[in-house]
Amino acid sequence: MGMLQNDWAEAVGEEFKKPYYASLYKFVKEEYGARTIYPPADDIFNAMHLTPLSQVKVLILGQDPYHNKGQAHGLCFSVRPEVEIPPSLVNIYKELQDDLGCTIPNNGYLVKWAKQGVLMLNTVLTVRAHQAFSHQGQGWEQFTDAIIHAVNEQERPVVYMLWGKPAQSKIPMLNNPKHLILKAPHPSPLSAYRGFFGCRHFSQANDFLKANGAEPIDWQIENV
Repeated sequence: MGMLQNDWAEAVGEEFKKPYYASLYKFVKEEYGARTIYPPADDIFNAMHLTPLSQVKVLILGQDPYHNKGQAHGLCFSVRPEVEIPPSLVNIYKELQDDLGCTIPNNGYLVKWAKQGVLMLNTVLTVRAHQAFSHQGQGWEQFTDAIIHAVNEQERPVVYMLWGKPAQSKIPMLNNPKHLILKAPHPSPLSAYRGFFGCRHFSQANDFLKANGAEPIDWQIENV
């Protein structure tokens, strides 16, 4: 479990000194030693490494990492290029096609978004293989709340895409009038038809960024 780099280290560095983080670190270290845990330990903080705090324009909030082999690499909803595109991301791509005319790519690797300022943060950053939510309640939520709080304090336009009730439970933390909160059902096959399809979050985000003098996101993921 590496340390945070770039400006995140200063923004949330105090978290590493708190008692909850010491017990979280111990738990995670023991889990990696005894079981198969995703993502690989070096990828736990990839969302922050790829998207410095000073560059965050959009925050997409997931729950916990994919729990099948080779999928998770530290960005919510994203998988490595050679991995089959998960159902929720298939639906995100469908909405992008309807909203912005993006073509649906042959992969689910979303690093291009991260490098443009899309922070793809899970509220829990590790998981046991094949056991969804197995690392909930161990301290990750307190740590990722600190990250969300740091984004909320930024005095520039930021868009939050909050899909599903767990993500929307963070809304009370988001009180910066310069920011835009977008809500929709989760893109999973169980709920996408309840209002994720047609939410037009991607065009709304770009319209908001442009209206506030920021460069919009190029949401098109290329084929590999």
